[in-house]
Amino acid sequence: MSGAVPARSTRVRRIPRGPRPENVPLLVGRACVLVGLLNIAAGSFPRFRHSRMHALAEVLPGAFGPFAAALSLSAGVLLLLLAHGLKRRKRRAWRAAVALLPVGAVAQFTYRHSLLGVLISLVLLALLLRHRTEFAALPDPRSRWRALANFVLMSAGSVLLGLVVVNAHPHRMLGDPSLADRITHVLYGLFGVEGPVDYRGTTSWTVAFSLGALGLLTAVTTIYLAFRPEHPAARLTEDDETRLRALLARHGGRDSLGHFALRRDKAVVFSPSGKAAVTYRVVSGVMLASGDPIGDVEAWPGAIERFMDEARAHSWTPAVMGCSETGGEVWTRETGLDALELGDEAVVDVADFSLAGRAMRNVRQMVKRIERAGYETRVRRVADLSDAELDRVRRAADAWRGTDTERGFSMALGRVGDPSDGDCLIATAHKQDAEPGEYGDLKAVLHFVPWGPDGASLDLMRRDRAADPGMNELLIVAALQAAPKLGVARVSLNFAMFRAALARGEKIGAGPVLRAWRGLLVFLSRWFQIESLYKFNAKFRPRWEPRFVVYRRSADLPRIGFAAMQAEGFVTVPLPRFLRRRTPARRPCAHQTPARAA
Repeated sequence: MSGAVPARSTRVRRIPRGPRPENVPLLVGRACVLVGLLNIAAGSFPRFRHSRMHALAEVLPGAFGPFAAALSLSAGVLLLLLAHGLKRRKRRAWRAAVALLPVGAVAQFTYRHSLLGVLISLVLLALLLRHRTEFAALPDPRSRWRALANFVLMSAGSVLLGLVVVNAHPHRMLGDPSLADRITHVLYGLFGVEGPVDYRGTTSWTVAFSLGALGLLTAVTTIYLAFRPEHPAARLTEDDETRLRALLARHGGRDSLGHFALRRDKAVVFSPSGKAAVTYRVVSGVMLASGDPIGDVEAWPGAIERFMDEARAHSWTPAVMGCSETGGEVWTRETGLDALELGDEAVVDVADFSLAGRAMRNVRQMVKRIERAGYETRVRRVADLSDAELDRVRRAADAWRGTDTERGFSMALGRVGDPSDGDCLIATAHKQDAEPGEYGDLKAVLHFVPWGPDGASLDLMRRDRAADPGMNELLIVAALQAAPKLGVARVSLNFAMFRAALARGEKIGAGPVLRAWRGLLVFLSRWFQIESLYKFNAKFRPRWEPRFVVYRRSADLPRIGFAAMQAEGFVTVPLPRFLRRRTPARRPCAHQTPARAA
């Protein structure tokens, strides 16, 4: 390992930054929301006619009024949809907004006779044209998820907005239709069918055209998103994987998460010299890296610069999950980003591990009890297992998975038994006197990936739910005891989020704020493995290595957190079969497996 490592500090300090230039896209995006709402109001409430242009506008053909209302509504809704893309500097959003603003201005003049509405639209158009160079971001990777989300949100929005349109003409409505009749009228109108509500004069045409425009807009945008060509999801090519493996062979001992960069659903950017790399995945507009850069620490700045260039080119939000303190120092120094301690990684030094002593009594008793019950353990390299054994392990690990979807991103390899991963370790638990099942006498599996030449990093833990409790403790102890024979001197276990807060909050003398924070974490542990994972790791008396999240600004943290939960598989919404991405056949890869608990 080369390069100077910064001295350890208690926290990663924020790097001062110079003043930011005016964020024109953010301003334009907000203005676009305002104009979109103005257009929607123009199409929904025709009584807003206080402009001096009213008299002049009355000479326009009256039959154009209903069309103008529908046009105003459509333009307003589309501008609201484009606002987020404008804030992110997307070129296609800029083009669409430039085309829509004149349409909205015409509708404002024709239907509302509002000079103010026309001027606002034209001012925003001029602002977009004046700062057109600011909107150069490339498109995001595409998927069918957006079609489904668009259909749900647009349908709900169209129904609500349709109710506003239907109820905006109370003095022209015939009779007093019930709420059910009005909702029925909206639903029929979205499909272009006449409903049970009727109006005097041409108002029926105005409402019908407006509802029909909303329904058509929902259908057209959903069909476009569902059938447009997809940008391929992130995939690690064979050449990328070969280069990464070469970097890990020379510098893989620096970071316990390094081998997880070989997940094949990540993309990678290399430094100009090729001596360092950053792997990432884009989730909900967040460019999410994990762990430290791979390779020579002296070349990290070049890889980080390429990463930031890619984020700027697409207007993605850059973020790093789970980097070490050294990585956090380099990221903040080179980019001006901030770093926040996220939790601690449990690392056990094999030479110091022993089951002797009072502190290890519970683990020792549990292991002895399970061994007396007839269980035995085996710890081997993947390359030492036969094809039949590997197949049985894969099938068992898949069947014992506790969730419907695979989990993992930052601390999971995503496969077991791949021919290129022969150096990985597999620890298995067996019960010889048990009735043979589908997976023989196999009862539990632990999988470790290499951490440099003398380390291992826990990837996944799986066990048969019918097996005795304590399988994970048994296999971790077995792996640690077998480690010296396998040339392993250190083992990284699970990552415990907010460990410091949990540990300090339960000590005597903890202040009310710290106790309240710990109480919240304990409450959240009902759904997420926070406290339980910390206590599980603490059984093995590890040393704790802090891990950090690197981010641009505090306002991005909720978005980064949600993207990380999506990447790790904690937030998933199954797609209908016809919307699912179809991926081409790839090089041989063993069955997917979820992340180690994190």
